[in-house]
Amino acid sequence: MAEPRTLLEAIVRQRQLSWDEAAKVVAHAARQKGERPLTLSSRHLGRLARRERGDGMPNPATCRALQHAFDRPVEELLAPYSPVALTVTSGSGALAGSSPTPSEALTVAADRARRFVAALHTTSEEAMELLTDDTRDLVQAYPTRPLPEILGHLVSAQDALFTMLERPQRPADSRRLYFLATALGGMLAKASHDLADPHAALAQSRTAGLCAEQADHDGLRAWVAGMQALIAYWAGRPRDSIRYSQRGTEYAERAGSTMLPWLADSEARAWAALGNANGARDAIARAERAWDTVRADELDEMGGIATFSRTRHLYFAADALAWLPGEAELGHDYASQAVTAYSDPLNPDWAFGDAAGSRADFAIIEVARGEVDGAVEVLEPVLALPPEQRINGIVHSVNRVHRAVASADSAAGRELQERIEDYTRTPLRAVPQ
Repeated sequence: MAEPRTLLEAIVRQRQLSWDEAAKVVAHAARQKGERPLTLSSRHLGRLARRERGDGMPNPATCRALQHAFDRPVEELLAPYSPVALTVTSGSGALAGSSPTPSEALTVAADRARRFVAALHTTSEEAMELLTDDTRDLVQAYPTRPLPEILGHLVSAQDALFTMLERPQRPADSRRLYFLATALGGMLAKASHDLADPHAALAQSRTAGLCAEQADHDGLRAWVAGMQALIAYWAGRPRDSIRYSQRGTEYAERAGSTMLPWLADSEARAWAALGNANGARDAIARAERAWDTVRADELDEMGGIATFSRTRHLYFAADALAWLPGEAELGHDYASQAVTAYSDPLNPDWAFGDAAGSRADFAIIEVARGEVDGAVEVLEPVLALPPEQRINGIVHSVNRVHRAVASADSAAGRELQERIEDYTRTPLRAVPQ
């Protein structure tokens, strides 16, 4: 793709908008600011952004609408494109500020380097190492960073890999690229899930599954199945979650990786959601036994979201047992261990989503034990999370606490329910991406 001609064209590309969509954004911004209705065709906007209408400025109403829509003076928007001018703010993805920080400038430079690598007609070892390092960094960042901070990097990295895979590659290079594309596709499936879009999540996971087949990697196949089981579980489809978990187990057994306990624990959660205590206990026991035979593969070695740790096992077991009132004591043991493990952000297994889920499970079990005050105390750090970290799984977990507290007729319980209702009004999906 040719370099953008103006900053406006670069912004539209970065936001992955069509010109028709961009024109609607500008018209909407004009309405929000109380301007008269603006008629701006996609063709006219595209010609402005490509500087096909000479050096003159558009009419004043269009200038004001462009400034409202993109938070930049129109002179900057229509100035010749400079990569350093394109600065991304974490959170909304909107562009703001004409003076980038050194970190922002380096981010832009790294993205330009990635696009340059993707445009090469040969895949050198240096290019492969750059893409591998990029993917590993994202794999490790995903559990610990708010999604708005990394989503743009995920999209651009996937685009670079797909661009390379659309060209003929040597078989060995092709398998390595498909390996990385699977990891990025799996993370984008998780991102769609975190934004409460299960349909997009499953679509991304299917693409990741196709890439895993091309990479011919059993650990990847099992990991994609685990992602699909996770998406189905939180989407309220426990039987589909069981099916995905069992499908992936065959691959995990061949790989011998940490995917084996992950899939067993995923199955346990789904059985528990169906009220099947025997199925849940059996799956947890299989996960426990699996740790005796686990051997890390190259996917595990990437760390982060690409592996499954014993700390996550504690959380998943607690999450399963929190569904089962008759397992409150065993659930209490797992949940208390998980909360303790996730209380240390320096723990290499720390993940804000799993830490919050562990606390929500502990709160549910505390309510079952008649300890509403204990539930309130353990849930406080979760209710303090900013909207950027209120991912779909956390919102569902907190809503489970809300339902559990409904059976406890107490002032503390009613106050907790009100706080949860206020909290869930602004999930991550409500934050501009």
